[in-house]
Amino acid sequence: MTTDLKDQELLVYESRIKVPYTWSVGEVGSRFLTELKDNKRIWGTKCPMCEAVFVPPKKTCTYCFVTCHEWVELKDEGVLQTYTVVRYDSSLIPGKKPQIMGVIQLDGADTGLVHLIGGVSPDQVKVGMRLKAVFNDKRTGHILDIKHFKPI
Repeated sequence: MTTDLKDQELLVYESRIKVPYTWSVGEVGSRFLTELKDNKRIWGTKCPMCEAVFVPPKKTCTYCFVTCHEWVELKDEGVLQTYTVVRYDSSLIPGKKPQIMGVIQLDGADTGLVHLIGGVSPDQVKVGMRLKAVFNDKRTGHILDIKHFKPI
């Protein structure tokens, strides 16, 4: 038996595998999603060293690598930092296309939250516009408990 692979024919099988799975969002993610579901409130965590406020919340500061124990309630309003328009169908992005996805920096936060933008057409959306969260009536403990952010 030869161990030399140079004479071997390379076979490639192209396919797509869908594997259902579940995972824990952890204690920090659980508290964040529970607050969305039960109280329609958005919370972040604050670093004790650099005082950066993270939304979505982080257990460990991205900059200082220390544990963030303090929770900060944030307003459900903020500024659109950047966006893109999604024009293809995907089970990951609900709703009729085109759909606007943006990064919203909530008032009081130092990081942005990626979410859907609604109530505005793609040709009217602008970086810097003020947005407000619109919550679903029926909430399940999912990031889409915030239906979308709409212009103020």
